[in-house]
Amino acid sequence: MAIQHAVLALLARGPSYGYELKGAFEAAVGPQWGPLNIGHLYQILERLSRDGLVVAERHPQAVKPDRVVYEITTDGRAELDRWLTEPSPRSGGFRDDFFLKVTAAARSGEPATVRTVLGNQRGHLMRELRNLDGLRRRSDDPVVRLLLSAASRHVEADLAFVDDAEAALLADGGATLRTLAAAAPAGQADGRDNGPARAAG
Repeated sequence: MAIQHAVLALLARGPSYGYELKGAFEAAVGPQWGPLNIGHLYQILERLSRDGLVVAERHPQAVKPDRVVYEITTDGRAELDRWLTEPSPRSGGFRDDFFLKVTAAARSGEPATVRTVLGNQRGHLMRELRNLDGLRRRSDDPVVRLLLSAASRHVEADLAFVDDAEAALLADGGATLRTLAAAAPAGQADGRDNGPARAAG
């Protein structure tokens, strides 16, 4: 889990407590990540503590409730080092909601449906790209600018896929869509019902 390791990286700089870690995380990764839920952060800290990667110590306060301060352990540093030296695979593989939408639109056989799906996605991605560009220009942190640049490249790749889909599905006047719509679902090309077999009797 990336956030778990990001928390370890923050604690490697010195002991800290929940709200301080939340602020440090949000400042480090920039606005494109969004706010870190404090309840989720405390769940992560509890898990890290249970796994022996951090230790927690209560610090009494005069007026407010005790503050729990977390410190990374030797095992926590070893886990952080392991994570930093490994490559990062795609967390979601290549499963994608938009690809499923394109699949459904293409198999409908309707060019207008495909145009709507692709056009809406292109508009959304262009707005996202403009937003990321604005955030990058306003940021003074070189690491945050780098992360925003990476996010922009992902959006640009998604835009390229929209262009690819448009060329593959709409450039031939609808012939490809008609072929897809006419194709029988898998397992039904021979006209047989492949549902549960009835018991003889």
